[in-house]
Amino acid sequence: MSLSRTTVLSGSLAVVAALALSACGAATDNASTTTDGKSAATATSAADIGGMDALVAAAKKEGTLHAIALPRDWANYGALIDGFQKKYGIKIEDESPDASSQDEINAVTTRKGQDRAPDVLDLGSSFALSAAQQGLLAPYKVASFGDLPSAQKDPQARWYNDYGGYVSIGCDAKRVKTCPTTFADLLKPQYKGQVALNGNPTKSGSAFGGVYAAALANGGSFDDVQAGLDFFAKLKKNGNYTPVESTPATVEKGETPISIDWDYLNAGYADEFKSKGLDWKVSVPSDGQYAQYYSQAINKDAPHPAAARLWQEYLYSTEGQNLWLKGYARPALMTAMDKAGKLDKDAAAKLPAVTGTPSFPSEDQQNKAKTVIAQGWGKAVSG
Repeated sequence: MSLSRTTVLSGSLAVVAALALSACGAATDNASTTTDGKSAATATSAADIGGMDALVAAAKKEGTLHAIALPRDWANYGALIDGFQKKYGIKIEDESPDASSQDEINAVTTRKGQDRAPDVLDLGSSFALSAAQQGLLAPYKVASFGDLPSAQKDPQARWYNDYGGYVSIGCDAKRVKTCPTTFADLLKPQYKGQVALNGNPTKSGSAFGGVYAAALANGGSFDDVQAGLDFFAKLKKNGNYTPVESTPATVEKGETPISIDWDYLNAGYADEFKSKGLDWKVSVPSDGQYAQYYSQAINKDAPHPAAARLWQEYLYSTEGQNLWLKGYARPALMTAMDKAGKLDKDAAAKLPAVTGTPSFPSEDQQNKAKTVIAQGWGKAVSG
């Protein structure tokens, strides 16, 4: 949560990567096969490599998992990284945790054949679709693949949703006399210069969600995101919008006392800031409920293919899913785990309150929205 983990939403909206993609040594492959010659690089399930024990052995032989863009305090990733390393003794190299998904995909393409290429990817859902279409992802079914809702996974298992949440409004109650709880509230004059997004909506999944939610709150729809751009144009015109991208540092300094972000990140702020004397309030706006998931994927040319597949198995295990839940994120297997009696009830009870059942835009609707936002965002908040 601590950094603006931006998520480019389509290959067509790609920007120059900030991550330095320097060349490094070629990837090794001698650790990625079992004693009977089965290859992790082509395994589409643990069974293909001889079962979980064989997968674990092959992953331990590789000894390393390379990831980028995984902030430790984003959806409890720190606990997931530590849990995986402790359980399997495999070192996770987490490069540039504040990098964007475009940085991830640039690393996949630029470092192909190198040991420093990312093994695994954590992407906004629409970007996962784009990466799959580009042929960059390896099909792999985790043991719990069948329990994932059909709408939350690629039929070919090249990607599947991992965790998600709702767009929410976070507020520093010690600096803001009355915290806003709806998008309509954000237009009130007392919030001048205080309303921020966690990133730029042409590159950031959370900011993109913020614009979509604003559209839903102002007469728009999944087919009409222009209403969201119009809302932010109005917010900019009346002086309430600040272009400063919200992070814990900007919140602590008082630069972004009101932040539109995923509820699991804002809820994480609330915990993090208690010891620092900040009273961070979180609400899911009733006039603009927008929910979305991120997605997991494996690099088709992962330098550590066994470790990559084991990491996915860990994330979609009961332990992994409940660790995301403890980070206030709603895991993709939440419903199935609840029915099976495996859900962490205490963690679930702490989630920000939401009424109703979320709906999600289709791929075509998201693509249309991306185009509209790419063309109109700069104009909406300029000046």
